[in-house]
Amino acid sequence: MQIQSAFFETHAIRRVYDEETGIWWFSVVDIIQVLTQPSDYQTARKYWKVLKGRLGKEGSQLATNCYQLKMTAEDGKQRLTDVATAETLLRLVQSVPSPKAEPIKLWLAKVGHERMQEMADPALSLARARETWQKHGRSEKWIQQRMTGQETRNKLTDYWASHEIAKNEEFALLTNIIHQEWSGVSVKTHKAMKGLLDQNLRDHMSEAELIFTALAELSTRQIAETDEATGMTENKGAAKKGGAIAKQARKALEAKTGKPVVSGENFLPPAKPRPKKKG
Repeated sequence: MQIQSAFFETHAIRRVYDEETGIWWFSVVDIIQVLTQPSDYQTARKYWKVLKGRLGKEGSQLATNCYQLKMTAEDGKQRLTDVATAETLLRLVQSVPSPKAEPIKLWLAKVGHERMQEMADPALSLARARETWQKHGRSEKWIQQRMTGQETRNKLTDYWASHEIAKNEEFALLTNIIHQEWSGVSVKTHKAMKGLLDQNLRDHMSEAELIFTALAELSTRQIAETDEATGMTENKGAAKKGGAIAKQARKALEAKTGKPVVSGENFLPPAKPRPKKKG
């Protein structure tokens, strides 16, 4: 599953995309916080707890149609969070009196419509991604490298999917093996270096990091295809070999430049300075 945040006005709405079903799952509390406009997350959480209890007593399916998935909480930890589809949330919104009801319903409908468009025409997804990166100030050179790397990634995951590799957990495990091999750090450690939480690591890579990631994944796929790797054991071997090729190239470049390829640089907005304590 892919975890990310979308924005309604200035509010971050956490959501998870299930690739197998093609469904977006949204954090219910985040939607409730938009509707009720409390100043803190805990107030919204308490409001949802009471509302969920009332809906349950009324026998409403709205409560039973909500599930739990792990999402990044305010403290940066992964916690189980109530989630629901856009369809369920559109009906749930009617249970919360709020001036934001109609705007949030339109927003949810728009998100769902965009996803259906992208499934019918994948090029739209790339166009929207390019537009987002441009708005965030990425250079055209970086954007081209990011998109090329994604194409390389897609070809690798297509191979895995057709050679007895299960999506989600096994994809993540193999990806981490490749990353650890070429970079010398795990995906989790690399994200921590960059100060990332639920953000996509690749969206915060430097041009060099993107290139070496693509080289590692390209090498892995070509080795797997040559060896006709099938299942986890054989594909783990291909992942290590592919990552090792990119590792050799990384070390050669670092020896020439004297600069590390893997870094803590990111595209996060600068942190706001904390107010000084009085006294």
